[in-house]
Amino acid sequence: MSIRPYGDTLNDGKVQLSFTLPMDAGAHGIACAKELARQMGLPNPEVAHCEQMGEGFSFYVVYGMVPFSVNPEQVEVHQVETQAMTMAQVEAFIRERLGREIVFVGASTGTDAHTVGIDAIMNMKGYAGHYGLERYEGVRAYNLGSQVPNAVLIRKALEVNADVLLVSQTVTQKDIHLKNLEELVELLEAEGLRGRFLLLCGGARITHELAKELGYDAGFGPGSYASDVASFAVQELAARQDAKTRTQGN
Repeated sequence: MSIRPYGDTLNDGKVQLSFTLPMDAGAHGIACAKELARQMGLPNPEVAHCEQMGEGFSFYVVYGMVPFSVNPEQVEVHQVETQAMTMAQVEAFIRERLGREIVFVGASTGTDAHTVGIDAIMNMKGYAGHYGLERYEGVRAYNLGSQVPNAVLIRKALEVNADVLLVSQTVTQKDIHLKNLEELVELLEAEGLRGRFLLLCGGARITHELAKELGYDAGFGPGSYASDVASFAVQELAARQDAKTRTQGN
């Protein structure tokens, strides 16, 4: 069954979008905004709001009705597929299944100077009522902060015998965040260390699909908390431990 966006009535296709154009507000800007919306697939768009955004720039809010629909049953979803666990459940899982301390090393790498994301996952106080990994029993967490070279992250991971590397990246206009993420994978592979660690990344526009494409084991986007990261990490480590045991048994 195909569905369309909902505005006033079910499946009416009504949508709203906003954007900035490098031109002054006015009749010409409005006409350009409407033409751009038409080229985006909105047959009869209307500019609901136009505002000057400094010299030579203007902001627009456009309404329209898209003729497109989507069948949810035909859309493939890329997401982390593990059982979600609470902090207490993760701690119990570590005791009962892994039987040892799990070591996380996290950082915002390269030129990334933002620490909000990595702090929310790593620091003891966490974020929005969700405690960070430092508070978890059975977890030893090292938060290296921001602007950490990938080579330094790897060196620290080896020093503390880490199980998990966690990288936070803020999306940049020039895709520098992608270069940072790719470089880490390349360095690990060059040193023969890629299989040594569970490699995770997260950020405002990081998706699990993107993370997998870049060579990571999982990606965590907006709305992710320490429990999400920990749930995936401990279950994946347990699965690898079981696989290794089976291999040695054969």
